[in-house]
Amino acid sequence: MQDYFNPVLETYIQEALFILFQVCFIIQLYFLVSNQSILKGYNPLIELPGASVPISVIISARNEAKNLSEYLPAVLEQNYPDFEVVVVNDCSYDSSEEVLTAFKETYPHLKVVTITEHDRFKTGKKFALTLGIKAAKNEHLLFTDADCQPASENWITRMAANFTGPAQIVLGYSPYKRTGNFLNPFIRFETIKTAINYLSAALYGEAYMGIGRNLAYTKTLFFAAKGFASHMHVISGDDDLFVNQNTTATNTVIEIHPDAFTYTDAKTSMAALFRQKKRHMGVGKLYKSRHKQMLSVDALSGFLFYILLTLCLVFNFEPLLALGLFMFRLIFQLIIYGKLFKRLDGKYLLWYLPIFDMIYYIYLNTFGLIGTFIKTTQWK
Repeated sequence: MQDYFNPVLETYIQEALFILFQVCFIIQLYFLVSNQSILKGYNPLIELPGASVPISVIISARNEAKNLSEYLPAVLEQNYPDFEVVVVNDCSYDSSEEVLTAFKETYPHLKVVTITEHDRFKTGKKFALTLGIKAAKNEHLLFTDADCQPASENWITRMAANFTGPAQIVLGYSPYKRTGNFLNPFIRFETIKTAINYLSAALYGEAYMGIGRNLAYTKTLFFAAKGFASHMHVISGDDDLFVNQNTTATNTVIEIHPDAFTYTDAKTSMAALFRQKKRHMGVGKLYKSRHKQMLSVDALSGFLFYILLTLCLVFNFEPLLALGLFMFRLIFQLIIYGKLFKRLDGKYLLWYLPIFDMIYYIYLNTFGLIGTFIKTTQWK
């Protein structure tokens, strides 16, 4: 009797797992076709728009003397008639002060706000940005980091042109530079996948995050939301949490023209990448419930899709059908991602899609758990 029930039970388990595999396939296909494909049909304005509103560019910098020397001129020399650059020198103990002082002699539209270290009060990036926003003279604010380089002299023009109608938040895109480091291809792949998700969500009225390397919003919105007060206790989230809590279906737009990109260097070691992603993933639990649910369903269904595909192949249970569903999803990915990866400066990364997509979902779930249970206490 026992010999009879074991094969039956094994068959039931296999069938249940295969049904779950098909459910994950359907969910993944839904995200591709219903959500991410909307970005494929979006075309940024090709013609260079005229100047629109005065802009204050805000950069928070802690011990960034080298990066300020290298990248700040590209920000200060933007082709825009009415803008200022506010750099918050946040408790730096390198030569940042000397670098900024020298720049001020050449660029009168550079404003420097200096924060000094306090023995008992430790500041973070949100405090530094708040001081920069208060010091800014203009209503429309554009944010980037000290280690970022605008793709062109028209970066401000492209981003500022989106402040029309009800728009109060502009989500930009910031790719990583291509290098020969072994981690670089995957980091760039993950950045593009993340961008496809949050940019697509913004287009269908469910924006849930932005990136501080290329983000714009109004001073009125910032102070109406009481700044970062609701999440000042969290070390990260000056960008994604602020967007998540203050976006609406009508006040958020995107800008993905190549001239509007800001480039930066990716991490080059696993330890540095781990620290960065642990910090970023830790804020996800503070997103709005519907956004957490959406992201969790995508991450978990993608992870289970590959786990169950592997089980089907290893244990020879409907392997041809399982491979067929995998290939069907892959074809849809290539159809949708082909244009998007090219537009987001990652065309060659499509060659890595089958393997990187699997790693991406393992990575999402791993860092999602780490971010939930491990706190980060240092932003720089």
